[in-house]
Amino acid sequence: MTTHAPQAAQAVTLPTTLDEAVAALTAVPTAVPVAGGTDLMAAVNSGQLRPSALVGLGKISEIRGWQYLDGHALLGAGLTHARMGRPDFAALIPALAAAARAAGPPQIRNAGTLGGNIASAAPTGDALPVLAALEATLIIAGPGGARRELPVSHLLAGVDMLRGGELIGFVRVPLLHAPQVFLKATGRTGPGRAVASVALVLDPARRGVRCAVGAIAPMPLRPLDAEQWVARLIDWDNGRTIVPEALAAFGEYVAAACIPDPVPEADGTVQPLPPAVLHLRRTVAALARRALGRALS
Repeated sequence: MTTHAPQAAQAVTLPTTLDEAVAALTAVPTAVPVAGGTDLMAAVNSGQLRPSALVGLGKISEIRGWQYLDGHALLGAGLTHARMGRPDFAALIPALAAAARAAGPPQIRNAGTLGGNIASAAPTGDALPVLAALEATLIIAGPGGARRELPVSHLLAGVDMLRGGELIGFVRVPLLHAPQVFLKATGRTGPGRAVASVALVLDPARRGVRCAVGAIAPMPLRPLDAEQWVARLIDWDNGRTIVPEALAAFGEYVAAACIPDPVPEADGTVQPLPPAVLHLRRTVAALARRALGRALS
């Protein structure tokens, strides 16, 4: 698992149920849960982490699939990116499937899991802006069989955190039955870490647009004013049409909301954004414009 020689873990537990995993983490507070290990082993190899104990989640079958529940999809935290990228899942939640297919090379997609992507909360996590745009909810498993629900945005923003012994068990996602798009820009050709990403979903029942921008901040950003503004311009009753000028304006609106101009100084002067930041803002604008255009088409 590693080319280095870290100190061996003192114990490895392989529970077969979610409650057994929680009990193992509660019994050994310093234990580290591991599913795909794509982030954990990178930390071990770099010397940033020396876990004293591991709780493997790979044998917990209940978190490796999904089911329908009251107009929602209940996704197990152990779903791999490769599994979410398949056509049957793409028919269910297209944007999340697109993000899963873009998550990296095959070895990462085959091992990395949805729950791990959320728990590690790396800014470049491809699933995170999609879950934010979908307004997904986490079902957290705790000691004694306890379950609590937590909006994914609260966890990513640090408003509420996982407590001792808790694990992400499931992710509840509303099924909107409407177009969804995920786009990302990388620093090179082919799979890679996102420089910027945009998830956009339409909510025809509420005549709404939801957008989240990833990778440019520690957590996905929701340009709520831009969402509300463009939703009022869409002709929901006639093929969800919109004038082309509004697409470009939406992209600029999203980019300016996520990467605002500098605050004026005391004398009223405004320092220009550095070229790299301006380029990033143009990238976000292009992604948002294309995402809305594809969703409406």
